[in-house]
Amino acid sequence: MKRRTIIIALMLCFAVTGVFAQSAEAAAVQDMSWVRYLAAGIAVGIACIAGGMAVGKIGAAAMGAMSENAELSGKALPFVGLAEGICLWGFLVALLIIIL
Repeated sequence: MKRRTIIIALMLCFAVTGVFAQSAEAAAVQDMSWVRYLAAGIAVGIACIAGGMAVGKIGAAAMGAMSENAELSGKALPFVGLAEGICLWGFLVALLIIIL
């Protein structure tokens, strides 16, 4: 299932290039500023989905470990913060896409 999802995602990425293919005159006339916003939205969306999946798995494992041994809370919770950092990086990339 995981392999099939990756293959479908790659096929969609390669199919998008054919959609945006056009002649030089049409590219000069048409305003393509919306593509930046689409790319920024995709960057934030994928980063937040991946961050949420990571926090879900790490948080569940951390809570399970802390239920057995309460001293592990200081060692397990920083990993949740690292997973949340994925969302922040996605936001920063989106900000750079829009600004530059």
